[in-house]
Amino acid sequence: MTIRYIFDTCCLLFLSQPGISIEPDARQALKVAGGGFHVSAISAWEIGLLVAKGRLNLTRPPLEWFNMFVEDRSMNVLEVTPSILVGSSFLPEPLHGDPADRIIIATAREYDLKIITRDKAILAYGAAGHVKTLAC
Repeated sequence: MTIRYIFDTCCLLFLSQPGISIEPDARQALKVAGGGFHVSAISAWEIGLLVAKGRLNLTRPPLEWFNMFVEDRSMNVLEVTPSILVGSSFLPEPLHGDPADRIIIATAREYDLKIITRDKAILAYGAAGHVKTLAC
């Protein structure tokens, strides 16, 4: 059975930095997944917000950066559907209220994806059995 992955926004940004060290299990997953990488469209929104608020500096406009990043890595961008949005409202608790993280979690649950993340709250949520996670 091939495991398919979705990157959370934080991990996506983390992996864009040259020379960054990632966890061994995540490194192995990146080698063997073969086309099984996804990102939620909500990550483009989060990146745009970070740039607009001055919390992230990019060498290109946010949309261009996002599109190039996913294209260079042959990632599939998953749309935010009404089913995912409603599902994000009914996730098992406890979970922090970050709407983008809730949407990424709901997307992972909808498509049976494992989230690659550095976010401690998402990793704890995975450890509780609510979503599959892999530490980046």
